[in-house]
Amino acid sequence: MIEKQLLSDQRIIDCLNTDYGIEIAALSYLPLGADMNASMYRAQTLDGTSYFVKLKRGHQHDVCVTLLALLQMAGIQHIIPPVKTIHGKPILHIKDYTLIVYPFVEGRDAFSYTLTNDQWIALGKVLRQVHEFEPPPSVYGQIRRETYSPKWQETVRSLYSHLRTKQSGDEMTLKLIAFMNEHDAEIHRLVDRAEGLREVIRHQSPKFVLCHSDIHGGNVLVDRNGVIYIVDWDEPIMAPKERDLMFIGGGVANVWNNPHEENFFYKGYGKTEINRTILAYYRHERIVEDIAHYGQCLLLTTSGGADRKIIYKHLKDMFEPLGVVDIAFKTDESLNT
Repeated sequence: MIEKQLLSDQRIIDCLNTDYGIEIAALSYLPLGADMNASMYRAQTLDGTSYFVKLKRGHQHDVCVTLLALLQMAGIQHIIPPVKTIHGKPILHIKDYTLIVYPFVEGRDAFSYTLTNDQWIALGKVLRQVHEFEPPPSVYGQIRRETYSPKWQETVRSLYSHLRTKQSGDEMTLKLIAFMNEHDAEIHRLVDRAEGLREVIRHQSPKFVLCHSDIHGGNVLVDRNGVIYIVDWDEPIMAPKERDLMFIGGGVANVWNNPHEENFFYKGYGKTEINRTILAYYRHERIVEDIAHYGQCLLLTTSGGADRKIIYKHLKDMFEPLGVVDIAFKTDESLNT
């Protein structure tokens, strides 16, 4: 589980009552996701209506909810738009936090539920709609753009300088040090190859489209009727379509690694030319970013409590057979065949 943010439950309940006009009877913390800057809750009213409440640290999330409203207006159905405040606002700022409220959809995510062939087709169709959506100029300029930054490659390299001097720490710190030393060759291969592929594609001019940026199984919700929803639109980006497509068959959390699933996804997505160099870059770069995040959490601080064991497990799982590292290397090797 990810530890809760510092805002009290009662403060959240008061805001839902006052700013949303929702009389809350109970607020339950949901240990979901891997975002250290977010906490999720289920809020229930006396009549049994439920809401999904997301509390994010910071105030940079306005464009995300604006996009959801625009996507809904464009006829894209497989999203869950936020509930507006009594003043018609899609978000609420509370001190240093942003509160976003959604209708609660009962269901399971695609980490714990195996999508059917029809659901893969539906996912392909909706992601194609997202990629073909053109944000209006007033919103377009607020969406971050792909820059192919070397930030995470440099961060992972810097972690190794800490490894050489770090001699003590808690159990998870010591396990991280041992694991990164054991997998030194693979991690440096990931970093070096991400850097090499970045240099190649920087000289290309692929079309940028609206991307969700984190469309793995944990962000695909399947309701009780089998309808799928793409959730967690916190980090949209204008980037090559491969920024999203790298997750299809990418093996995050050791699922979505079956070619059969990819075939049905692309039946829905439709004919498209995939730049496999860009695909390989994103599959490497995403792992490098995760190693950077996990490494910083476990090596540079002792905070996090019970979450530290979960973070370490996430790191280890990436290196399992048919996991993201295995698939990234195979994607890269296929460039030469």
